[in-house]
Amino acid sequence: MANITSLVCFSFRGGSALECYVCANQSANTEKCLKTIKTCEPGEDVCLTEIRWGSMPYWSQGALKQYYVSKRCSTKEICQKIRSRYMPYCTHIWYEDWSCSECCQGDRCNYFIISGANDLRAPLAVLILGATFLISRFT
Repeated sequence: MANITSLVCFSFRGGSALECYVCANQSANTEKCLKTIKTCEPGEDVCLTEIRWGSMPYWSQGALKQYYVSKRCSTKEICQKIRSRYMPYCTHIWYEDWSCSECCQGDRCNYFIISGANDLRAPLAVLILGATFLISRFT
């Protein structure tokens, strides 16, 4: 009976650790970023993804640019601090260096890269077009 109790406790404890995809400064969300999985440390409760566009190691305007994708385990607090720091620079303007980050909760939730920086532009354009259509129709 003691062995069954130990097994149940071990299984229950082991199942609660978060798993995230991990990689550092990869040129795309392929290979290592999609195949390397880490069981997070206790206290790490989110998966963090950082996407950068620019030249490395010294970011400078006019230099050859490419994507740099990094994924890791993090705490919610650290992830939010990084996200707050990067969001003003999450412009997706091809000729400028930029950085974006995402935090997600759940096992392997950072498989895909989703950046919300441009999410407001499309709905805003649809809203403006719709309003223009309605105004022109009723005037």
